Amino acid sequence: MQPKKYDIGMIGLGVMGLNLLLNMADHGYSAVGYDRVAARVRDLDRRRAPGHAIRGTGSPQECMALLKSPRIVVILVPAGPPVDAALRELLPLCRPADILIDCGNSHFTDTALRQKVLARKGIHFLGVGISGGEKGARRGPSIMPGGPREAYVWVKNIFEAIAADVRGEPCVAYLGPGAAGHFVKMVHNGIEYAMMQLIAEAYDLMKRGLGLDDDELADAFEQWDGRTFHAFLTEIAANIFRRVDAKTGKRLVDVILDEARQKGTGRWTSQAAMDLNIPVSVIDAAVAARDLSAFKAEREAASRILAGPPATLREHRKRVIGQIERALYAAILIAHAQGMVLLEAASSAHGYGLNLSEVARIWRGGCIIRSALLEEIMIGLRSRPDVPNLLVEPRLHREAASRRGDLQSIVCTAASLGIPVPSMMAALAYYDGYRSAWLPANLIQAQRDYFGAHTYERVDEKGVFHTRWEEP
Repeated sequence: MQPKKYDIGMIGLGVMGLNLLLNMADHGYSAVGYDRVAARVRDLDRRRAPGHAIRGTGSPQECMALLKSPRIVVILVPAGPPVDAALRELLPLCRPADILIDCGNSHFTDTALRQKVLARKGIHFLGVGISGGEKGARRGPSIMPGGPREAYVWVKNIFEAIAADVRGEPCVAYLGPGAAGHFVKMVHNGIEYAMMQLIAEAYDLMKRGLGLDDDELADAFEQWDGRTFHAFLTEIAANIFRRVDAKTGKRLVDVILDEARQKGTGRWTSQAAMDLNIPVSVIDAAVAARDLSAFKAEREAASRILAGPPATLREHRKRVIGQIERALYAAILIAHAQGMVLLEAASSAHGYGLNLSEVARIWRGGCIIRSALLEEIMIGLRSRPDVPNLLVEPRLHREAASRRGDLQSIVCTAASLGIPVPSMMAALAYYDGYRSAWLPANLIQAQRDYFGAHTYERVDEKGVFHTRWEEP
């Protein structure tokens, strides 16, 4: 008797790989899984539920032998060398038309290179961003596929079945060729950095500036989420403030060290934006803030040396909390605007052909940055697909413009209290810079020409000019 053939294989049975495989099994797809850690393979076999056609395998060879043709294999291992190691193991086992899918957080340039190498061997390679964490992988993530369209056809039904669902629409869409999927996921993560930093700045203002305790902070975020944000990150912030530490009896958030770690995807977003000459200053500031948080010992020493104003505002608490809510919404909208401009520029530069309204659509559910704002962005981009920036799309312009005064007020308040709000400051500066018909870059150009003969252009005459500035 021929052994049963399975629909899909999974290389890597860590938290994300295991839960994604179980999600597939929940939706009627048969799957085999392999991991170098034998205990993880055994755990997969223990997790088999009635009706699940899943199986752990002891080697990549066994995994490939059990798959239907063309063989479809998902790789879910840490980005970088582990992906290349998995490909080296699988490549000798592959046949032309097989489909390998990297669902990790790979850098988009690595994905593009791997696609080219594998295409020469007749093997399809999809770079697929997955967002939603452990719970999303198990119950429905946002899925961002890119690569050969002819390969995506083979996995489309699987991805649509396992993705998060918003009003009957699966949070997945084919995004484009090449590394489109991993580029979109990278920008998603950059916006995630920005949102987390902006929420942390709002927290700091209310904790140190207004003296709110953890219950009051939880109440504020619950109210904000219910009436304004409807966002995963504001929702979990409220839950975090209420969590009690079993060891000390204190609120857990208050015993967590104030050093934020990172895996690099926010930094990748900033680097890619700089390569394309696109300002993503809110994301840049968020990355820098995480970097600064790592200097814990130096910050503690500096706090005893560097003077600043007392970080306490005792008046108008209710009014200021309302301003923080509105400022936070405006700043998050500006961060999304920057991310969408970057996606459009990358789409043009790399030939992705991105549909930005579809990007917003699939981010509405499952992913970490999901929020009600993305519904507004999707609608705005559908009605004005050629808009150069969300800040000039009519409905989103009104949202940002009506809150600009609050953002300005909160930035000023934070500065007066000596509380750092770098991403809010960057959001305000970007808004004011983008709305400025004139910026002082003419002086910069004059200085560049003065010391380096880099030339300049004039407002009253076409051409490129140079002045010998020290001559009379």
